[in-house]
Amino acid sequence: MSEVEPKVWRLAALVPVVAAAALYGWARWCYGAGSAPSAGVALVGGAVLVLGAPVVYFVCVRGSRSLFGALFLALGLLLTVTATDQAQSRAEVTSCVVREVKEQVTSSAGEGPPNSRTVYRHMLDCPGGYPDELTQERRLAAAGGEIRVAYDPRHRVSPAPEGEGPSWTAGLGAVALLVLSTLVAAAGPFREE
Repeated sequence: MSEVEPKVWRLAALVPVVAAAALYGWARWCYGAGSAPSAGVALVGGAVLVLGAPVVYFVCVRGSRSLFGALFLALGLLLTVTATDQAQSRAEVTSCVVREVKEQVTSSAGEGPPNSRTVYRHMLDCPGGYPDELTQERRLAAAGGEIRVAYDPRHRVSPAPEGEGPSWTAGLGAVALLVLSTLVAAAGPFREE
């Protein structure tokens, strides 16, 4: 192993941290800023970060573990975007009347539970026409009932029932995968004797 390789290897351990911070900042700007870029620019910028960081990681780490580390990194970055989306504030709240509730049951073809899952699509009449639909895994109100809905007026974040906070699952998954990819890079190459 040359003297340059250990430096590149240690540098690769920083790629998950730097990539996650850059992607979080990008996603937060795209989801929440008044001067956010167009959807096409936001998508391309995010894709460059999500795909480029694992490629850089893979090239820097090399060896048999680089594939797994790059995969953990890519999945961690995707979960970072999901966590940012979920944490983004929904600035407006409105009262909507439930026009109709469509119940959709999906079945699992695999063995064991869960055998089926029910999703409720609440078709809404809201002032200004948006949001017009709210999908949840539970029935929020019957037809004719009223729901308070928090939403983003720029339509960049999906609406949610008022007071329902974001899930921490995506954020915790992102942290776990990013730490795992950092540890794979920090462990260094296998020593051949």
